Amino acid sequence: MIRTIRSRASARIMLAGALLAFGLTGAGPARAADMEQGLREIQQRWAEANYQLDGGEQKEAFETLAEDAAALAAAYPDRAEPLVWQGIVLSTYAGVKGPFGAMSLAKKSRDALHAAEKLDPTVLQGSVYTSLGALYYKVPGGFIGFGDKDRARDYLEKAIAMNPDGIDPNYFYGEFLYEEKDYEAARRALEHALEAPARSDRTLADQGRREEIRELLARVEEKAG
Repeated sequence: MIRTIRSRASARIMLAGALLAFGLTGAGPARAADMEQGLREIQQRWAEANYQLDGGEQKEAFETLAEDAAALAAAYPDRAEPLVWQGIVLSTYAGVKGPFGAMSLAKKSRDALHAAEKLDPTVLQGSVYTSLGALYYKVPGGFIGFGDKDRARDYLEKAIAMNPDGIDPNYFYGEFLYEEKDYEAARRALEHALEAPARSDRTLADQGRREEIRELLARVEEKAG
């Protein structure tokens, strides 16, 4: 636990340094490199919080991470990548926070992702579409929230078209199809997700996602009989 806390503190210091460098140097290749470094730190901390922590420690980690993701997005307002990751962090935080405050976080996630979509919908191999699709089917609809199954399907199918072999679009599409009780199609999507090539810079995220896929496949097999 102490090691985890120190790791998060170190990551925050590094991210703050990158943002300071942006403020001092301003533009060019250095600016792009600083943004990429900030994104890598956000991605790694997201994977650690999502797959290695739980309970109050997980909520605390996501609260801090949401603040840092917002700062990164604000530092690069003309780039879609930080907005995508701000949306991912906020939507995951909403899922672990519980009923109080979750919908507010989900709406902030939606707004960040739509802002990224306006800037560049193709960024990060269609992660905007994947994230919006997942958000629209996980959030309740009606008077409670903004969930919309038709919009979810549309976004997820766009994500698959843009990144047909990606682990994340196939997983979330499979999960959506499972919720829609289309078990055979869900099985195909999830099996394809397991065949996705490993990402050298996302080892922990891939490990956690593959475990989620296997767990969901077991539920699909149980439902399909």
